[in-house]
Amino acid sequence: MIIDLASLGTTAKRIEVEFDPADIDLEGELVQLHGKTALGGEIEKADEKARLSGTIKAHLLLDCTRCLEPIDRDVDFAFRAIFVDVAAEDTTAEAEVSEEALDESLVTDGQIDMAEVVREQLLLWLPEQIFCSENCRGLCPKCGCNLNLIDCKCDDEEVDPRWAALKSLK
Repeated sequence: MIIDLASLGTTAKRIEVEFDPADIDLEGELVQLHGKTALGGEIEKADEKARLSGTIKAHLLLDCTRCLEPIDRDVDFAFRAIFVDVAAEDTTAEAEVSEEALDESLVTDGQIDMAEVVREQLLLWLPEQIFCSENCRGLCPKCGCNLNLIDCKCDDEEVDPRWAALKSLK
């Protein structure tokens, strides 16, 4: 879905749209979409800026940061985004950027691609680390087995020879 900035007025327009997983390009990312992703919200124009406030509902497939097991996660979160047409921006080389302007997205040709907005917001929502459970034990650093499933017999006492001299200090 493409929204043309010129078609927006000061009265908020309601947006309700669903995307198939193929509509949102997450190739190369650590997350996959499973099923439809819904975007609902309102968009309005104020001054030269378009302001979007909405919610995204999606079903994500992720990998646990510690053990790499797949995780299904339903997400439902709110967001706000501000869009400015590139033509309305100051293009001088020494222009000062205000703190508020750092949160704005530039729009080329006066059109906002809502699939790209959903993609960006999903990636911004993702936590840095996600775990299958609070007490996930992860993978064995020596043999690589999932410590949540089996207890490996790797020797924990084996010391890297570069650190062996520190073992004598007590």
